[in-house]
Amino acid sequence: MIEIIHSFLKLKEYCESEQYKGWDPYDGLNSKIFNALPLKKWNVARLVWIQGFKRSPINFRKLLMVPKQYNSKGLALFLSGYCNIYTIAKKGDLTYGSVEEIEHSIKLIADLLLERSNTYYSGACWGYNFDWQARLSFLFPKETPTVVATSFCVEGLLKAYEITKEVRYLDSSKSAAKFVISDLKRTILNEGFLFSYSVLRGNDTVINASLLGAKILSQVYQYSKEEELKKLAGATIKACCELQSEDGSWIYGLLETQSWKDSFHTGYNLDAIQTYQDITGDESFSKYLELGLKYYLKVFFMPDGTPKYYHNAVYPIDIHCPGQLFVTLSKTKTFTKNRDLADKVMNWTIVNMQDSKGFYYYQLRQGISSKISYMRWSNAFMFNAMSNYLKEVL
Repeated sequence: MIEIIHSFLKLKEYCESEQYKGWDPYDGLNSKIFNALPLKKWNVARLVWIQGFKRSPINFRKLLMVPKQYNSKGLALFLSGYCNIYTIAKKGDLTYGSVEEIEHSIKLIADLLLERSNTYYSGACWGYNFDWQARLSFLFPKETPTVVATSFCVEGLLKAYEITKEVRYLDSSKSAAKFVISDLKRTILNEGFLFSYSVLRGNDTVINASLLGAKILSQVYQYSKEEELKKLAGATIKACCELQSEDGSWIYGLLETQSWKDSFHTGYNLDAIQTYQDITGDESFSKYLELGLKYYLKVFFMPDGTPKYYHNAVYPIDIHCPGQLFVTLSKTKTFTKNRDLADKVMNWTIVNMQDSKGFYYYQLRQGISSKISYMRWSNAFMFNAMSNYLKEVL
């Protein structure tokens, strides 16, 4: 336990020293060098450039002038993490800072999130700080709002509201429900529908994205008690549960290129269904939740604590794979029951994926691994993940 606390404190110190700014696996198009070249107008060049940055185990960002920046989802993960350690501090454990210090960090990050909110849509929403060339015909401009980023921001802001009682955090979160309802597209599926990933066309049937839309509506329903929010959340959860396989698994999405089954997106699905159930009291999806959790724990983690990325392949071991476990166990109230697994996975992750400087690696591969420090993808994610672990055991 001492080693885990020490690991978290090293990570906390590192992130605070960087002021929560950093690089990202997908930020290659932020390069000032690339943006000074005519190649930036060519979709093939953009795709090759961004994939080169993402896949390279060597970090060329400083050389090619990619700045360290804030990322809204990263800030949201830090915010949720600080709210978790605030709970620990309120119990009298000041290992992670005083109550006043942690509350100051909460307000600082929550205010940064409000400043970064996109104001061009029906409600508050957030995107990423980089252009993203997903496919040759599909360019995602920076700060284009997505339901995934928005979901993490809403969760963090609502946790901050509960601690600080700053109404602006609640108002922004409530506003996000309008974004989900009015700006996201819907794909009808049997008696329900799927929310789109973003306001742009091209990723309309991603299961975890639709469930995170339901999560936003559920969380806002807790405060507004608008029955329409509960109804819409239930409709999209119904559609997503109908897509669950008999063994409890979900594919990523309905496009031909999205048929894989992976660890952390399965965790997102379980998190969203559990949130809806806890807030609304509607347990009609409990059998899907229980079956999905059983599959998640059995398939994606090996006996020695090694996490797997895919249901049929261990590598690449992405930092999200172990990190999401602690969040999922905490959210589904099954942490104590699975404490042995949580301990094994946590210890494995610290030994294999944390640098001596405190940050966490992006991915371990069978060949050359990517040990670059990414603020949103690796460090913010593990900051929140470890805070959930600590909240459960302390």
